[in-house]
Amino acid sequence: MRLFIFLLLTIFFALSGNAQKITIFSTANNQPIPNVAVYNKIKSKSAITDFNGVADISAFSDAEILYFTHISHLGISMVKSKIPKSRSIYLKPDENQLSEVVISVSKWEQEQKEVTQKIVSISSNDIELSMPQTSADLLQNSGQVFIQKSQLGGGSPIIRGFSTNRLLLTVDGVRMNTAIFRGGNVQNVISVDPFTVNRTEVILGPGSVVYGSDAVGGVMNFYTAQPKFAVNSKNTLSGNALIRYASASNEKTGHVDFNIGLEKWAFLTSVSYTDFDDLKMGSHGPNDYLRNEYVETINGQDVVIQNADPEKQVFTGYDQINLLQKIRFMPNEKWDFNANLIYTETSDYPRYDRLIRKRDGNLRSAEWFYGPQLWFMGNLQVSHKSKSKLYDKMKITAAYQYFEESRNDRNFGSDILERTQEQVDAYSLNWDFERKFSDKTTLYYGLEYVLNQVYSDGSERNTTTNIIEDAPSRYPDGSTWQSIAAYLSIKHKLSEKLRFQGGLRYNRIILYSEFDDKFFDFPFTEANIDTEALTGTAGLSWFPNDWIQWKLNFSTAFRAPNIDDVGKIFDSEPGSVVVPNPEIKSEYAYNGEIGVRLNLDKNLSVDLSTYYTYLEDALIRRDYNLNGQTEILFGGELSNVQAIQNAANARVYGFEAGLEYKFLENFKLTSKYTFVGGEEESDDGTTAPSRHVSPQFGTTQVSYMLPKFKIDAFAVYNGEFSYEDLAPSQQNNDFLYAKDQDGNPYAPSWYTFNLRTQYQVTKNIKGILSIENITDQRYRPYSSGIAGAGRNFILSVKYTL
Repeated sequence: MRLFIFLLLTIFFALSGNAQKITIFSTANNQPIPNVAVYNKIKSKSAITDFNGVADISAFSDAEILYFTHISHLGISMVKSKIPKSRSIYLKPDENQLSEVVISVSKWEQEQKEVTQKIVSISSNDIELSMPQTSADLLQNSGQVFIQKSQLGGGSPIIRGFSTNRLLLTVDGVRMNTAIFRGGNVQNVISVDPFTVNRTEVILGPGSVVYGSDAVGGVMNFYTAQPKFAVNSKNTLSGNALIRYASASNEKTGHVDFNIGLEKWAFLTSVSYTDFDDLKMGSHGPNDYLRNEYVETINGQDVVIQNADPEKQVFTGYDQINLLQKIRFMPNEKWDFNANLIYTETSDYPRYDRLIRKRDGNLRSAEWFYGPQLWFMGNLQVSHKSKSKLYDKMKITAAYQYFEESRNDRNFGSDILERTQEQVDAYSLNWDFERKFSDKTTLYYGLEYVLNQVYSDGSERNTTTNIIEDAPSRYPDGSTWQSIAAYLSIKHKLSEKLRFQGGLRYNRIILYSEFDDKFFDFPFTEANIDTEALTGTAGLSWFPNDWIQWKLNFSTAFRAPNIDDVGKIFDSEPGSVVVPNPEIKSEYAYNGEIGVRLNLDKNLSVDLSTYYTYLEDALIRRDYNLNGQTEILFGGELSNVQAIQNAANARVYGFEAGLEYKFLENFKLTSKYTFVGGEEESDDGTTAPSRHVSPQFGTTQVSYMLPKFKIDAFAVYNGEFSYEDLAPSQQNNDFLYAKDQDGNPYAPSWYTFNLRTQYQVTKNIKGILSIENITDQRYRPYSSGIAGAGRNFILSVKYTL
């Protein structure tokens, strides 16, 4: 792998040439500015910066005065010969610059100030500086998404008290949630390569009108980099190569991408590879998190080994490869064709939280690992601009995705390795339109069809004889899940200071499964669910003056039962087994939120919001009976029978605050804080804390930027969850938590201090050095099975062609 990266770097350096290119940055955030116009005094020559802020000025003579203009920045001029040797130009933002543009709410570009919901935007430059190891870490670095991890190869987002299959994940506008997204923690987000993500937008709160089922607590949209065309009709070759090392996990990462830009065609190729060793936790914190012992198989016998370094979380390492290929064709200004292929695959990776479980004081599992997590997506998107009566812009997105995952478990001292493997074929077709009737009114509407086919298999392999026998599968093999929907959304300018946005969506969900009675005597043979949902949203954005903006939004959302809800068979926790239940229906959420942004002066802004969500007919795991039996033998253990049921109502509420203060133009403070509360009905009619409500959390960051240098000092902090704050299911999972003075599980508060720097060594080479968890704290985020990294040195070097 090292030789491969070295050869690529050599090629890049050889191809770099002596083209007279400059890069134009914003002094506000040190980010490149696309679409900057560069021209001479009589405008006989011109150039425009591309998406990376780069422009070729070889057409100008050294004596000419160059003028630089941009719609949201103040223009400047200078003689070409006076351009700095760094080839970097900096523009100051215009105080009257336009609002940031976002896409997620309507699937079309809108100014963020007109959007009535709260949106978190993460740019490619933010991603580059934070150097996330996975896309789960990318979301966590935003400071407004809580991440749970059961293993190093994990990352389950929690937004506003909702998680997993109550959050929707999309990549380039394609729904990634499948019919087997579970209520337990999921790690599919790690399949998205952070090196290819150009921008991430997170909708905080419901998004069912545009995105359908599952978009209850929020929507996470990843937009990967687009191929770039030739600049000024000159074919271009550009790219990046990067290597990174992180000490806490002995991480070794290599990435390369290159773009070929022609006049009407553009090609983008990307390859990333990461290898993680076992993660080392910090030195200062609860001893309950230490890995004092682990299991090894020696000469066919399971043996408990005393860990020579209890801070090393043995059996957490894994590796992952990500591939991307994009082709873009624009025959003219009206048509735009994009063909995208994405492939990602992990190695086997241990589920660390299951490996630290004990039974009767002894480690329960000798092995517990996920097989390779594989994801492939083929996506064809066709965009068309028109002035017809039906639309101004149309976008057709057709996609096929293939998912593969497996679970492998062997009890201590057992010869039997139990395995379930799942495969999902996911087909989707979206047809989206934008129609602008006037400067005041714009209509967005569209159609969607989704089909998931689920294949599931179970087996038991004798590790001594290698004899394989059939065993129960996790899901009914051959199940299908379909969604058919139509939506309509409108944006209307009621006045110069007041905007309205609202919409409706009709959705029909069809699910079918056939149950195999080979291993269990079910009282039913099939699940056949055909359900409908109507959801809506309405909101106002009001900015009565330049220093204040109000946002008010009401919306409904739903989650229809999927194959995981209806047909799953698995051990949910020690002593419990979940069985199928075909008699369930959709759950509905009703949400209201209000927010205000205060621009108190040109240097100080405050962002506040609060919300309340009521979840009706919540699908949750509760005690159940199978043919009148409340206990059955599963995995060699007498287990309590449970099933997913519409057994509760839940309430979630919260408060979010953000602050930004500029001490100087290039020196600023930002801080974000989130509080979430919530409860759901218990079996006896009383209320108990909701499982996915996270502790209060936040970040505070001080940034200092110069043209070639940037430094960030920041703190990350989480509040405490006492034993009483934990949901009943979490109280039963005491192996995940520290012990309080009474011996009960609880989640202690924690913090980390961190420092990261970025330096532009040359025009083409950039270095990033980070020190995370400087004080070497030992902590474990709420509901997580793995402790966070101890003191961690991260070094990255990037070469840009």
